[in-house]
Amino acid sequence: MQHAITDDLEALLAALPPGIHDAVNRLENRSELLEIVMDLGRFAEGRFPEGEVILSTQPITSGDLEYVVERIGEFGDDNRAGIERTLHRISALRNRKGKVVGLTCRIGRAVLGSIALIRDIVEQGQSILILGRPGVGKTTLLREIARVLADEANKRVVVVDTSNEIAGDGDIPHHGIGRARRMQVARTAEQHAVMIEAVENHMPQVIIIDEIGTELEAAAARTIAERGVQLVATAHGNSLGNLLVNPTLS
Repeated sequence: MQHAITDDLEALLAALPPGIHDAVNRLENRSELLEIVMDLGRFAEGRFPEGEVILSTQPITSGDLEYVVERIGEFGDDNRAGIERTLHRISALRNRKGKVVGLTCRIGRAVLGSIALIRDIVEQGQSILILGRPGVGKTTLLREIARVLADEANKRVVVVDTSNEIAGDGDIPHHGIGRARRMQVARTAEQHAVMIEAVENHMPQVIIIDEIGTELEAAAARTIAERGVQLVATAHGNSLGNLLVNPTLS
């Protein structure tokens, strides 16, 4: 049962061109908005679970994209940026010269109570892998698991936050992860090393990480489990069958 939702939507809208900002505010179902997509030469779109809506009366210009880029954090090597103290993620599309020609603005939400159905499993202390396609809420679940284990189960929880998506942009973690600690990752290729560093340096009882996908990350996950630390992670896939045929994760 979902008790409370925090989305800080206004912070994201403030970084958008006024016309798109106003269009989103006119939407009756904006609380269900998943993403805002802005591609050069095309109309801005709002994406919902059930479909898309047009958000602009004119095609997106380079000036529109620059307006957003100037108002958000710096892009990392994974072409992702954020807005400080929020859970939103802005991802860039670039042309061959490196110029931003498109933006995907994903709305991040903290949903208290979202793990009610699996809470007993989470609190047993066994490692958990959450599978699902992009956009179904895997990261939202991780965020709430971190909060529940840190605040209510009183465990030492470390979040390895590769794109600052679990605990938000900036150096102060979003309150959505409760008292869990957060380790940022300078480059995506170093995620596996930070996972091991978390175990060796910070004595966690639980490590939480989003999107395990490489052999090095899978090996780090095995090392963590062998040391008796609970690992809660996500991976892309729709079913156990997808996992079994994935040579990296199986």
